[in-house]
Amino acid sequence: MGGIFGTISKKSCVADLFYGTDYNSHLGTRRGGLATYSSEKGFVRSIHNLESSYFRTKFESTLNKFEGATSGIGVISDTDAQPLIMNSHLGRFAICTVAKIVNKDELTQLLLEKNMHFAEMSSGSTNPTELVALLIIQAKTFREGIENVFHHIKGSCTMMILTEDGIICARDSWGRTPIIIGKKEGAYAASSETTSFPNLDYETAYEVGPGEIVKIKADGMEQIRPANKKMQVCSFLWVYYGFPTSTYEGKNVEEARFTNGFNLAKTDDVEVDCCSGIPDSGTGMAMGYAAGKGVPYQRCIAKYTPTWPRSFTPSNQSMRSLVAKMKLIPNKAMLKGKRVLFCDDSIVRGTQLRDNVKVLFDQAGLKECHMRIACPPLVYGCPFINFTSSKSDMELITRRIIEKFEGDANKNLEKYATTGSPEYQRMVDEIASQLGLTSLKFNTIEQLVEAIGLPKCQVCTHCFDGSSAYTLDEFADED
Repeated sequence: MGGIFGTISKKSCVADLFYGTDYNSHLGTRRGGLATYSSEKGFVRSIHNLESSYFRTKFESTLNKFEGATSGIGVISDTDAQPLIMNSHLGRFAICTVAKIVNKDELTQLLLEKNMHFAEMSSGSTNPTELVALLIIQAKTFREGIENVFHHIKGSCTMMILTEDGIICARDSWGRTPIIIGKKEGAYAASSETTSFPNLDYETAYEVGPGEIVKIKADGMEQIRPANKKMQVCSFLWVYYGFPTSTYEGKNVEEARFTNGFNLAKTDDVEVDCCSGIPDSGTGMAMGYAAGKGVPYQRCIAKYTPTWPRSFTPSNQSMRSLVAKMKLIPNKAMLKGKRVLFCDDSIVRGTQLRDNVKVLFDQAGLKECHMRIACPPLVYGCPFINFTSSKSDMELITRRIIEKFEGDANKNLEKYATTGSPEYQRMVDEIASQLGLTSLKFNTIEQLVEAIGLPKCQVCTHCFDGSSAYTLDEFADED
């Protein structure tokens, strides 16, 4: 996915920029970048590969190159190298994005036909952030340029633009990914995660709306473009991506996860000895489930955090499996001979969970393994954000099972996505069988949306029900 952070201050911003960007590290592990501006040095940029190290480790020793900067932007990216520094008729600026552009090749060809050129290449293809920058400079103003991006791309794009006199923040036109504004005396900041704010003494001041464009300076904020009326914020911010202390649209991540588990427990008649979460995103749900069910919450699996990243991020399946195996350590003393109910955020491919369940039975002596999932089955691939490194819907365990049953992975998807239908139940039973589970239940869309606390029409649930396909071709303008 990726996360972005920006800050502008009446004094040095370097420490805030460094730590604020680092607080977005859970959103990606591939590349990190910082860009700053000062009247003495102008624009300064640094980008590092994070696949074998951490953001802090890579950047801490080189922070002196940014000395004197009073404004800057940073990014944790799972795709392209960024921020980029551009020089155009709009002036010099640095830009970073959280984006997935489904029609990237089509737009690349369109710009090439206009005699534009691309200097940045990501893994041999067009750098999405450079594509966004080139779409912006087609226009006469930053507002018109950002609107040009919104009108042309299919997918999503949230961005920050560092100029000589401020930071322009533009949220995706459907609001799928967030930008939140924070402030303290003499400084403003913007971030994908409110988690960046407390330890840097920022207070949450404003949530940028869908398609809204604002500009922050050290002494205030101005609106450049009003927010759109329609919103489709990604439900996976609460299910998986978000850090527990973060809040989006006024709804806290951990509170939503706890409520999700609590409500699910009230409708579940399984008998178990205890409840445990699959770290980290399953923990809050498990605590809620234990409270709702009236059973003990126990840490039957612990995550070894010092060296292992989130396992969805490596692009290589064997590396994902290795990370997933090495980072989770079962506690045999808490598992042997017990009936344990585990809570997890989702099931994507199923490979990690299958291997973990086998270990729990074969090595830890587990008696029964019951699994409860925070969201409905993932039946549709996500065209809006880089949810995983999946390249095909066939990487989803649901699609492989549908193909097994129907002979066509795209047949009767609506029936398989409908909770309680015969097709749905058959699919869930097959998933449980393939993963070696004693029982398996998924949350419903209705319960998930209730736990998040927003109207269904404002929450994107496309990966569960395919309901947001129309937004690829429809522009959510403010009218």
